[in-house]
Amino acid sequence: MPATFDEFVADRLDGLLRYATVLTDDPYLAQDIVQEVLLRAQQRWPKIDSPPTYVRRMVTNEYLSWRRRLAVRRVTPSSPEALDLMSPPVSDHAIEYDERDAMLGRLAKLPRKQRAAIVLRYYENYSDEEIGAVLRCATSTVRSQISRALATLRETGPSVSSPSEQPTGARK
Repeated sequence: MPATFDEFVADRLDGLLRYATVLTDDPYLAQDIVQEVLLRAQQRWPKIDSPPTYVRRMVTNEYLSWRRRLAVRRVTPSSPEALDLMSPPVSDHAIEYDERDAMLGRLAKLPRKQRAAIVLRYYENYSDEEIGAVLRCATSTVRSQISRALATLRETGPSVSSPSEQPTGARK
């Protein structure tokens, strides 16, 4: 576990940017959100008990706030090149980027809490308990949100056929 704020940022910045980019589907907005969160986290650093969970929760909350402010804005999927400029994927097994774009487009249409739950589960490999901590809800609510999101994703495209499968582009 990084002892200082600078070590934490050096260790976690790429992952935070990637997470925020998948949530927002806008690399520039993702940079703004992560920058804002890191500035606030730096001020509170001595008081933060579990920095990875706390900062991830801050990014999620900031994303949800931005989504409320920009609710009218139409979301269009980012290109794979834009996502790779932010941070290269850790382990992207997709051969075709069009599958990844299609999944990002379907994710963009989900309600914001369902989207956050799906991204935390399949792109960040969080457990139900960890997702509940980030979203501040019960694990049963997390499972419900993920179940509903997967049902919606199944209706809108062929990439997700069962809850045990990961969406294309997910980290392993």
